[in-house]
Amino acid sequence: MKKETKKLDREVRTRIAPSPTGPAHIGTARTALFNYLFAKNPPGGGKGKFILRIEDTDKERSLQKWTDEVIEQLKWLGIEWDEGPDIGGTFGPYKQSQRAEIYKKYLEKLFTEDKAYYCFCTEEELENKRQEQMSRGLAPKYDGACTRLSAEIIKKNLTEKKPSVIRFRVENKKIKFNDLIRGDVEFDAGLLGDVVIAKNFENPLYHFAVVVDDFEMKISHVIRGEEHLSNTPRQILLQKALGFNTPIYAHLPLMLNMDKSKMSKRQGDVAVSDYHNNGYLPEALINFMVLLGWNPGTEKEIFSLSQLKKEFSVEKVQKAGAIFNVTRLDFLNGFYIREKDIKKLAELCKPYLKEAGLLITGQVSENTLEKIIEVSKTRMKKLLDIVELSDFFFKENLSFDKNLLKWSKMEDTDVKEALLLCLPDGRQATNKKSLGDLNPKKGEWTVQKIKEVLEDAAVEFNKQKNYPGKNRGFLLWPLRVALSGKQFSPSPFEIAEILGREKTLERINEAIKLL
Repeated sequence: MKKETKKLDREVRTRIAPSPTGPAHIGTARTALFNYLFAKNPPGGGKGKFILRIEDTDKERSLQKWTDEVIEQLKWLGIEWDEGPDIGGTFGPYKQSQRAEIYKKYLEKLFTEDKAYYCFCTEEELENKRQEQMSRGLAPKYDGACTRLSAEIIKKNLTEKKPSVIRFRVENKKIKFNDLIRGDVEFDAGLLGDVVIAKNFENPLYHFAVVVDDFEMKISHVIRGEEHLSNTPRQILLQKALGFNTPIYAHLPLMLNMDKSKMSKRQGDVAVSDYHNNGYLPEALINFMVLLGWNPGTEKEIFSLSQLKKEFSVEKVQKAGAIFNVTRLDFLNGFYIREKDIKKLAELCKPYLKEAGLLITGQVSENTLEKIIEVSKTRMKKLLDIVELSDFFFKENLSFDKNLLKWSKMEDTDVKEALLLCLPDGRQATNKKSLGDLNPKKGEWTVQKIKEVLEDAAVEFNKQKNYPGKNRGFLLWPLRVALSGKQFSPSPFEIAEILGREKTLERINEAIKLL
């Protein structure tokens, strides 16, 4: 059974502790979000604290640029922390590389109490032992070869600078704890073997550093991915050995690919920056990530961050793996794009159009740009889509296969006749207006006026060709392709209104020449 979450007698403090060895992973962002939301609305009410800590004990691979990216991307998502390396706090420093003296103090305590020891076994020796154990059907673990070396041998090995690590003595006992998501969990610590906790007194490793940091920073709840579940017994043993309180644990479900395999950093777009750069909105990504494991218990699936701060509860987090469905993300992102104020959306689209060389300063007015964005946004799944959806508005000349102009079984001559009806000369015999007869200076070049002229021409064309009367595609399809050069685009009325009279007539004539 799950543990009942009631108000604690201590402040609720959660944390996210990424390693700056590469781009910020989408899984890290989801974990940060769940910790942030839990801190903002903890069980029993009140407000907790959310801490950002950088676990950069891997000195060779940890880079400042990745720390900067974590900070940048989490801020872009709207996830804010109360303490961290960029803003400080009561329990800093918040980078493990700056906490060496703190770790050293607790390592010395373990040595003094004979709870840790030097191990001089080589990698080759350890691997041979692992293989031998597995060949006998045993779970591989450290066999304790160095557990009781004499003080003389240890001193001699250290003097000779023989490679070594520091191991923690693991008790052979059952470790039980209650997980807020998974309920009661039990591990047999006897299967673990003595854990390596440091390279030396100056270089602690993950299991040891995280235990010390969580204690020193008064972390009350450790909310992290399921892949860390097997780490928990080791860390609980270390906490008990050091006399620390054990935080309350909650292990989030794995994030899975569509084929239900575990999402990996080596597979596709998994960095937050990938989604950011491709034009996913932060509010859409937040909405999507919270549904990767959290079920609100209703049909509702649109949640703002402010709503989530009030509605999120860890009791509604599921155990089963969460499928990372990009189609669902695209749906949510498209929704948020359509909800955007058009001026704000235009500003968000500008960098993509400029990067593609389409939007040149002064070439298009703000009003025209907003109209382009308005007619394109219903088909946008992400901001980057604006390039492909609207490039024809910015190009001087279009290039496309003339066969794209044909609707149904039309021949070249049929298409040509249809396009000619859009021009002044094509409708002289009927004394009806063509596109060329609309006067922009008189306010006639509007979507409504253009639509009236073209729909009337479509009816006329169908009569001439004996086509079905209500099927306007025989004229409107060739016209839309002539104006956009695309199989899919906004209506010809909207395109023509934005292009303007001269450009519209020019493109119709170019399409006729192509035939």
